[in-house]
Amino acid sequence: MTPEQPETGGPPIGRRVLLGTLGAGALGVLAAPTLQRGLESFLGAAADRDPTGLTGLLPNGGGFRYYSVASSVPRKDDTSYRLTVDGLVDRPARYTLADLRALPQTRVVRDVQCVTGWRVPDTPFEGVRLSRLLDVAGVRPAARAVRFTCFDGTYSESLTLDQARRADVLVALRMRDGDIGHAHGGPVRLYVAPMYFYKSAKWLSGITLTDEVRPGYWEERGYDVDAWVGRSNGRDDAPTS
Repeated sequence: MTPEQPETGGPPIGRRVLLGTLGAGALGVLAAPTLQRGLESFLGAAADRDPTGLTGLLPNGGGFRYYSVASSVPRKDDTSYRLTVDGLVDRPARYTLADLRALPQTRVVRDVQCVTGWRVPDTPFEGVRLSRLLDVAGVRPAARAVRFTCFDGTYSESLTLDQARRADVLVALRMRDGDIGHAHGGPVRLYVAPMYFYKSAKWLSGITLTDEVRPGYWEERGYDVDAWVGRSNGRDDAPTS
């Protein structure tokens, strides 16, 4: 018996065709991050001008969806941005972007989990630990919680003081190794790694120490105040930490 011969797979591929295909694939890989950033920028700009929120339903390769509870949000930059820390503190403070950048930065890489179901794995955030700003301000004994307000003029959030002091809660200035853009809540947003993403308030402008937890925007509309991923809001998602 003669040994079996392998089946032929059609006509041979020419060297130029093969090299051209490989080159196109390499260019696609190199161009993908730029194209993705462009798509996200376009969708973010569209969301800024869409009071219906329908643009938030459009898919993008980064996995994020764009939400805003206000019809429009002013833009802040190095000149106009300010973050205030006040309430039950001994030393109220007001920070510029330069002030925040000059403080020690912490990097946290976790999955981002939205309570609506989508998840973006291994997302790096960088910024100042919230606990550091609280220590600088001098939290008074009567303080039990922290309230966050935003320069969209509408959104608010809250954490207990113990939650706010976690090492994975940041006043974030960078996301995915770049400055946080406007559509993602920049130039500064809250990042609460172990909780659903609605706790990570966008466009952060105020940190106020209070004597009790005051439910934020979404909590007033039925979402859980303690929003641990996989242990709240009736969901069983895998934890992000």
